[in-house]
Amino acid sequence: MAPFWKLKRALNELAPYEKEILEKRKQGDLEGERQAILNCCRHWSDHMVKTYRMDVQITGKEFLPEKGPVVFVGNHQGYADIIVCLYVLDRFQTGFVAKSSLARIPFYGKWIENIRSVYIKREDSRASLKAIQEGIELLEQGFSLIIFPEGTRSRKKEMGAFRKGPLRLATKPEVPIIPFTIDGSYRVYEETGILTSGVPIRFTIHPPIETKGLSRSQIKELDNRVEDLVRSGL
Repeated sequence: MAPFWKLKRALNELAPYEKEILEKRKQGDLEGERQAILNCCRHWSDHMVKTYRMDVQITGKEFLPEKGPVVFVGNHQGYADIIVCLYVLDRFQTGFVAKSSLARIPFYGKWIENIRSVYIKREDSRASLKAIQEGIELLEQGFSLIIFPEGTRSRKKEMGAFRKGPLRLATKPEVPIIPFTIDGSYRVYEETGILTSGVPIRFTIHPPIETKGLSRSQIKELDNRVEDLVRSGL
């Protein structure tokens, strides 16, 4: 939890955005809410990237569509991945499929929830299914989501195996999947246990995978296909 007290200072700047997000949500203005979330995430991620002088090198931005909803799927090296994803994917409102323990982190947990993320209890199969359904409903409403199928930070360059199942989020509403690979983010904090400035981080965006009209066998192979693409970026 060490880096979060510093992140709190940046999150405190987001109070005006939170008010607008919740007001648009109350009004049922989904487009307005998505724009408010996007403005919030741009502000925060730009601030954090500049503060810690992250050298974010982007490849493949031409593969991004003009608009969502989209399911982004990538590896998870460290805490900085959240900042970097929001910084790079600045055309989209993006929430996260996040482990439920993050909800307990002061300020940060509530912020993750406000940007239309889904908390999932992986040890509870019934709760996990409910969370996946919540994610499907968000996608059907036009919100985009980011998934880290490893389930936890690898804390190193090497990637862990992807958990099976979460890509059902994309196949049921038939939205595109865009795989991405992050390389170097673990050096911001996990490598030393101290927040480090000036770290080069490579963010590779892979060609989108259309889920519309996939056969059962193609859906079954989707997890492995996406994992292989993400791993190829390392």
